[in-house]
Amino acid sequence: MPENRDPLRYFRIEAQELVEQISSGVLDLDQRPGPEPMAKLLRVAHTLKGAARVVKQKAIADRAHEFEEILVPYRDDPAGLAAAEMRELLRLNDEISAQVAALTKPSEPAPAPEPAPVAMPMPEPVEPAVPGTAPVEPPAPRSASADLDELLDAITETTARMAPLRAGSHVVEQLHQHAEALADQLRGGRTAAAVTHASARRLAAELGTAGRRLIDAMDQIERELDDVRAKAEGMRLVPAGTIFTALRRAVRDAADSEGRRVRFVAHGADVRMGSHLLGPASAAFLHVVRNAVVHGIEPAAERVAAGKPAEGTVTVGVERQGRYATFRCSDDGRGFDMAALRHKAEARGLPAQGEAEILDQVLHGGLSTSTAVTEVAGRAIGMDVLRDVATQLRGEVKIRSTPGAGAVVELIVPLVLLSMTGLLVETAGTVASLPLDAVRACVRLSAVEAATAATTGKLVYQDVAAPFRPLAEALYTGLTVPDAAGPGAAVLMDGGDGLVALGVDRLCGTHGLVARPLPELAPCTPAIGSVSVDSDGNPRLVLDPAGLAREILRAEGAAGRSAASVAPPLPILVVDDSLTTRMLERSILESAGYQVDLAASAEEALDQARTRRYGLFLTDIDMPGIDGFTFVERTRADPELAAVPAILVSSRASAADRERGIRAGASAYVVKGEFDQEELLAHIRRLVVRE
Repeated sequence: MPENRDPLRYFRIEAQELVEQISSGVLDLDQRPGPEPMAKLLRVAHTLKGAARVVKQKAIADRAHEFEEILVPYRDDPAGLAAAEMRELLRLNDEISAQVAALTKPSEPAPAPEPAPVAMPMPEPVEPAVPGTAPVEPPAPRSASADLDELLDAITETTARMAPLRAGSHVVEQLHQHAEALADQLRGGRTAAAVTHASARRLAAELGTAGRRLIDAMDQIERELDDVRAKAEGMRLVPAGTIFTALRRAVRDAADSEGRRVRFVAHGADVRMGSHLLGPASAAFLHVVRNAVVHGIEPAAERVAAGKPAEGTVTVGVERQGRYATFRCSDDGRGFDMAALRHKAEARGLPAQGEAEILDQVLHGGLSTSTAVTEVAGRAIGMDVLRDVATQLRGEVKIRSTPGAGAVVELIVPLVLLSMTGLLVETAGTVASLPLDAVRACVRLSAVEAATAATTGKLVYQDVAAPFRPLAEALYTGLTVPDAAGPGAAVLMDGGDGLVALGVDRLCGTHGLVARPLPELAPCTPAIGSVSVDSDGNPRLVLDPAGLAREILRAEGAAGRSAASVAPPLPILVVDDSLTTRMLERSILESAGYQVDLAASAEEALDQARTRRYGLFLTDIDMPGIDGFTFVERTRADPELAAVPAILVSSRASAADRERGIRAGASAYVVKGEFDQEELLAHIRRLVVRE
C-alpha cells in the first residue's frame, strides 16, 4: 500500500499528541481542579474520540468516550471528582496510551476497518493474499526522524549544486573583465570602432550587473540554506519537557500509594537535546522522583507539626551548562535519613561512617530506609539505576541532603547534540560561533581602545573593569598567533563571577546551529566546546563560554602574580586644581604603597606625562583651562600615553557625564560625593600599569 494511502499516517501523529495532552490534563485536574483544566480535558478527549472514529479505531474511540462519561457530570464542579474516579481516569489514560502506541508497531496487524460511510471516501482496500502465500503486511509508518533525514539530505544536495553556480558567477565576472578590456582597446578608434566600443561598454555593464545579481542571489540562498539546515537539525532534538508528564505521573502515583500530598513543579521544558539522553535520564528519574516522595516527603500531619505546608513539593529541572545538561530533582522533605542508612550499612558490613561515604553507598545500591518492599520502594535499586545511567551517558551524579529541609539529586551528562543560536565572530582568519545566551553585550573598539585593553588586560564597560583577552590568544594557546588586524570589537560574557571581555577582529552576525562533540582524539584548548557544520559541510568551532571565562581569569591571575613578584607599579599622576583634593588623594595612595606625583592643571600634567612614565592618571574634570575630559582625550590620542589608564574623579554625578567620560577613554569614573576609599583603590589595583 503506498504511503499516501495509509489511513493511519496522520492519525498516529495526532493521537500521540492528544494522548500526551490527556496525560498532562489529568494530572493538572488532579493537582488543581478547576473549570479550565476540566474544559481543556473534555475538548482533547472529544477530539481524540472523533479522530479515532474517522479512521475506524473503535477501541480507542470507546475508551475516549468512557473517559468523557466520567468527566461530564463534574463539568461545573471539578472538585467533586472522587479519588476512585481519578484513578479510573488514569487507568483509561494508560489503556488509550497503550492502544495508540500499538499502532506504531508494524508487527501487529491493524484492526480490520469497518465499512466506510458513503460520505467518507476511504483508501483502496488491499487485495487479499493468494492462498498459500504469506499475507502482505503494510509498510511500517515513517518516523519524523526519517522525514528530517530526507530533508537534510535534500538540503545537502542543494548545497552541493550551488558549487557550479558559484563557479558560473566567477565566469560571468571574468567575461565582464574581458569586455571592459575590449572596450579599453577600442576606445581610441572612430566611427565603426566607436560603435563597437559603445557596444562593448554596454556588454561590460550588463555582464557586471548580471554578475553582481548572481553573486547576491547565491549569497542569499546560501544563508537561507544554512539557516534551514540548522533548523532541520534542531528538529531532531527533543524538548526536555516531553519527559515531565511521565515523571509527574510517577510522583502522583507514589503519593497516592503512600497517602501523601505532593505537588510537582518542573523547569526547563524548552531545553532541547537528543532522545538518546532524554530516554535514559527519564527512566532513571522515575526512580528518583518516587524516592523523593516515599523517602523524603513526610505525611501531612508531620509536615504541619514541623512548620511546613501540609503539601510537599517535588521539583524537577533541566538546564544547559555549557557542554553539559543537568537533570535535577529536589524536594522539601526530611532529607536522607543518615542514621537509618548508617545502621543499614553497618548491618551489611560496609565501612560507611561519614555522610559522603553513606551517600556513595546509596548510589551503589543495596541501601534503603523502607521497612517493607512495596510497589514503589524497598528494593534499594533506584539509585543504582541512576548510577548506571550516568555511567552509560559518561556523566556523574551528585547528591546533597539537608536534614529536615530536603534533598537534591543531580544527573550531569555531556551533550552530544545541542540546538542553539550562535554569534559568529572572526579572529586571525578563523570564524567561530559563541553561544548567544552567554553574551551580555558587544562593543566596537578603536585602535587605541584595543591597545589599551590588551596592555592593561582590562576593558571598562558601564563602570566595570572586565578582564580582557583577545580570542586569538585563547585559541592559539602555546602556538604562534596568525597575523591579524587586531581586535575591532569586544564581546562581554557572563563569566560566573562577573563580566569578562573577549577581543575579536569582527562580528559576523547570528545564526542557528546544532553543536556536536569534538572527536575523541582531537586536541583543543578549553576555549573550544564543540563543533558545528556550515552550509558547505565544513566544520566550524563552537566556543565554550565557561572555558573562555576560565582562560581569561587564569591569564589575568597569572599576569597579576607575575607582575606582583617582579614589577612594582609605575607612579600615579594626580591632577586636580584643588590643593585639598590633591593632598588627600596623595595621602590615600601613598598609604597604599604607590608613588605619587601631583599636577595643579591638565596643561602641567601633560608636560609631566611626557617626561616620566606613569602607571595611571587620576584626574579631576572641572579645572581652569583644559578640563579633565579633554585631558583624557588627548592622552588617548597620544601614542606614547594611550596605554596609561585614566580615572576621572569629579563631583559631577549625572549619567551623561559618566557616559562622556567613558567616551573620552576613561577606565573608571568616581563621584566625589559618593567617594569610597576602598572603591578607588580597587579601581587602581585593577588598572595601574606596572614596570
